[in-house]
Amino acid sequence: MIQIIQQYGVAYLAWDGYRISGLAMTLWLLVLSCAIGFCLALPLAIARNAKNPLIWFPVWLFTFIFRGTPLYVQLLLIYSGIYGLAFVHHSAPLNAFFRQAIDCTVLSFALNTGAYTTEIFAGAMKETSFGEVDAARAFGMSRVTLYRRIVIPSALRRALPVYSNEVILMLHATTLAFTATVPDILKVANDAYSATYDPFDSFSLAAIIYLCVSFALIFGFRRAERHFLAFLQP
Repeated sequence: MIQIIQQYGVAYLAWDGYRISGLAMTLWLLVLSCAIGFCLALPLAIARNAKNPLIWFPVWLFTFIFRGTPLYVQLLLIYSGIYGLAFVHHSAPLNAFFRQAIDCTVLSFALNTGAYTTEIFAGAMKETSFGEVDAARAFGMSRVTLYRRIVIPSALRRALPVYSNEVILMLHATTLAFTATVPDILKVANDAYSATYDPFDSFSLAAIIYLCVSFALIFGFRRAERHFLAFLQP
C-alpha cells in the first residue's frame, strides 16, 4: 500500500511500511519512466519507418501530440482530467490506478519520454548503412532477423549519445512530480523550506543533489559510448 505521509514538515513515501527518501523517489521515477518509454519506443520506432501510412501515421500522431504539448499539461490531464471521467470511476482497475498520484506521474513521464525516444530510435534506424542491409539480405535473413541482428543493435549504438541527453532531460522533468504531490527531491526540499523558512539551504541542497545525479548519469553514458562506439574511433 503506497501512502504519502508528513512528519516534521517533510514528505515521505510510505510503501508497505518502508519510507523512501526524495532522492530514491526521483531515481525510481526516472528509471521506471525511462524503462517503460524505452520498451514502448522500440516497436514504435520500427512502425514509424514503415511505408504503409496506416502503420506510421498513428505513431507520428502520438509523437506529435506528446512532443508538441508541455509535459506539465500532460501530467495535469492524466492526473486530474482522466480521473474525472465517468467510465474511469465505474471501472475498479482504472479507478484504483488513476487514484494514485505516482501512477499518473509515471504514466505521463513514460508516454512523454517514449515519444521522444521513438523519434530518436527511428532516426537512428534510418541511418543504417545500406551495405549492412544488403549483406544481411544476401545471407538470406528474414525481415525480423534483419531488424533483430542488424538494424536495432546498430541503431541503438548510434542513438546512445542523443538518448543520454533525453535521460538527463527526463531527470530534470521529474521535478514536475512535485505538482502531483509525489515526494521527489523538490517536494522534500519545499517541505523543508516550509518548516525552516530557509529557501537558500533547502533548494541549494536539492540543486546539488540533481547535479550529482546528472554527473553520475553523464559519466555512465560516456563510459557506455566509449565501449559501444569504439569502432567509430579513428
